[in-house]
Amino acid sequence: MAANSAYLSHPFKTSVISSSLAIAMGLSLAPQAMADDSELANIERLEVHGQQTENRNALGSAENLLKGQGVDFSEAGGVSALPILNGMMGDRIKVLVDGADITASCANQMNPPLSYISANQVTTAEVIAGVSPVSAGGDNIAGVIKVSSLNPKFGESDSIKWNSGDISTGYRSVSDTLLLGTNATVASKNISLSYQGAYEDANSYKDGNGDKVIDTLYRAQNHALTAAWRDETQQVAIKLTHQNIPFQGFANQYMDMTDNKSYGALARYQLKLDDDGEFSAQFNWHGVKHEMGFFTPEKTGKMPMNTEGDDYSYQLHWRLPMGDDSTLLVGQEFYSYQLDDVWPAVPGTMMAPNDYININDGERRRAAVYGEWQQDLSPSWWLSAGVRFEYVTTNTGEVQAYSDMPMMGMPNMDAAAAQAFNEMDRERNDDLIDATLLARYQLSANQQLEFGLARKNRAPNLYECYSWGRGTMATTMIGWYGDGNGYVGNPDLKPETAHTLSAAYKYNGDSWQVSTTAWYTAVTDYIDAEVIGSFNRTSSADGKRNILQFTNLDANLYGARFNALYQFAETSTGKWQVLGKVNVTRGERDEGNEPLYQIKPLQTELALQHQLGNWENSLSWQWVATKDRVDDRRLENETDSYSLLNLNSSMKWQDLTVTFAVNNLFDSYYELPLGGVSVAEFKADNTNGFKQIAGAGRSFELSASYAF
Repeated sequence: MAANSAYLSHPFKTSVISSSLAIAMGLSLAPQAMADDSELANIERLEVHGQQTENRNALGSAENLLKGQGVDFSEAGGVSALPILNGMMGDRIKVLVDGADITASCANQMNPPLSYISANQVTTAEVIAGVSPVSAGGDNIAGVIKVSSLNPKFGESDSIKWNSGDISTGYRSVSDTLLLGTNATVASKNISLSYQGAYEDANSYKDGNGDKVIDTLYRAQNHALTAAWRDETQQVAIKLTHQNIPFQGFANQYMDMTDNKSYGALARYQLKLDDDGEFSAQFNWHGVKHEMGFFTPEKTGKMPMNTEGDDYSYQLHWRLPMGDDSTLLVGQEFYSYQLDDVWPAVPGTMMAPNDYININDGERRRAAVYGEWQQDLSPSWWLSAGVRFEYVTTNTGEVQAYSDMPMMGMPNMDAAAAQAFNEMDRERNDDLIDATLLARYQLSANQQLEFGLARKNRAPNLYECYSWGRGTMATTMIGWYGDGNGYVGNPDLKPETAHTLSAAYKYNGDSWQVSTTAWYTAVTDYIDAEVIGSFNRTSSADGKRNILQFTNLDANLYGARFNALYQFAETSTGKWQVLGKVNVTRGERDEGNEPLYQIKPLQTELALQHQLGNWENSLSWQWVATKDRVDDRRLENETDSYSLLNLNSSMKWQDLTVTFAVNNLFDSYYELPLGGVSVAEFKADNTNGFKQIAGAGRSFELSASYAF
């Protein structure tokens, strides 16, 4: 039974996080539900740290796992940071959680896909930047991030018995954070039942000067129940999820999260076909009720905002061998997203007498088909080519402002904007055509060249299209950039079209592992913003912010990465390695070569790693260069260069693992290049303008995990 079911299991062991970093190359990946051990020989995966990490030692948000795989993050709430790949963030990256496409149901994207899964729930994490194959997902131009927790474990007996479990706890001093996590499974040969849970509670953290970075506190919990059944040719799995975030501060937004409750259901069916073919079908639903407002004295106010969103989707995938040396991947997918965004009236204020209807019965639907062909041309050459077509339609109902009357004797800009919006035809339809060509050449047994060429598309989201308000208050409620500016939607936006070229070299020797990648992306109709006004709530010039409208323009992004791991000794004292990383990214508009927003400066890392049996240690030094190329349209701040020293030590004894870490060992003060501005500090004291958010100071961190 175990041998016959190998194709049904995930290619990675349940307790392993794979650093699948096909950065900017997007190596060909079959649909996750259909991958098997035989495919691994044709899928190259680079272990970034030179070792595998057990997920029961990981606590907190899933972003902590992905940072080690080369993913940057635009800082936001404690569990809601937005990923950045190749200089592009947010919806430009397709984030799939257990294969499901979850949409951020918030005008500030406070509940992005990665916020719905905790690190201890993740069994695999794959990052495919740039040239992602069409089978990995569509409606993206920056790449695909796939995190999975659905990996049923089965036992050897005919009756249901205890299979495995673990419990973890952790503490971080810099934010007085408590973390808890647990996993438990009972199973037989044919049935598997499991539970995964996580809890996290944090106060606002302190910076390197010992000052509180206000409005960064949060609390979150995630739960998942999974039931699975299998026989010799098929497997069925059902997963139910629930998340509750009662509060989460967003220092770089005008609002905070005051509640976020979500429920999800997933059903997956896998079938082994004749001739080693495979079929999988998956059905998903995810619903969320999201509220924004104010909950802490660290950022006060009175204004509720309520959002409800529902994602429905299905995916049908076939893997069809076409002989000994070729494989055809075929898929058909459908996604439907529904959104209502209403801001209740506040009696006795200017935010009355009506509810402000921002998006009314908004919908975004995608229907997709793809085909991908993989071929071993020779013992040295491997080739993959794919085409994907998606039809995207968006629409929304009529809206209303807080009031139709003039405001304090001035024209009511929002009332006029609502009337114009309601009179227009709001349905939009877009055709997206993706095409990818991937090639790999084996120079020798331990050297490899990889090349990628892709045309990728992304259609605008509902907020980019339909955020209609024009007043200062209304516009500042829109935007996920953390810049303090206000944003206006544009129903006439065109889809983004990116053409990406990449090349990579990999060497894997006895002592050395080296990987280097260079990439270039030209984006037509890149969705950026143009300044249409400004505002200043203070008497100081430093309090100025802009009002921007989403617009299309052309842009170019390019960069390079270099990773090297050298094992310089293996003696009675243990195995000693040195890890080095260099990452540089540039992004600019075609016209005038103006810098794009939130492009991270040059970043390097050097780490000394040591392993002696079950004792592992790491001392790493990170350096980030000065950020002086900034987006003037968004009034982006420059940041100084900084360096951090981090220490980590982990010991495993039988079923107990204990980890001790000191991050930012020298308690250095630094500002986050991708952190945005501190709106919370500005509201508390606007005399200093919009300052960049500071990073965390020295933090002593202790965690323990026990497997049973």
